[in-house]
Amino acid sequence: MRVRWTDNALRHLLDIYEYISQNSPFYAQRMVDRLTKRSEQIADFPMSGRNVPEYFAEDIRELIEKPYRIIYRIKPDQIDVLAVVHGARLLSLDVERRK
Repeated sequence: MRVRWTDNALRHLLDIYEYISQNSPFYAQRMVDRLTKRSEQIADFPMSGRNVPEYFAEDIRELIEKPYRIIYRIKPDQIDVLAVVHGARLLSLDVERRK
């Protein structure tokens, strides 16, 4: 199945890169690479992520790539990566509503 990164999730990746690169551009790129590589898993195994505890929706799931959470929605024809958030951060309630 095709995995599509939403604009919101791409902004999160850029923010993560910019934050980490203040100390180490090498580790910033490494983290972004880890996150994008980890998201490839859901193309073949969409249900491999767990249900997002903040939501009661079977189609919204997450993969953990410490310290981040990759939040995604399973659709009939594709998977949308909705957000990438630090595990210590509260998840915004509007993630579920984005289509």
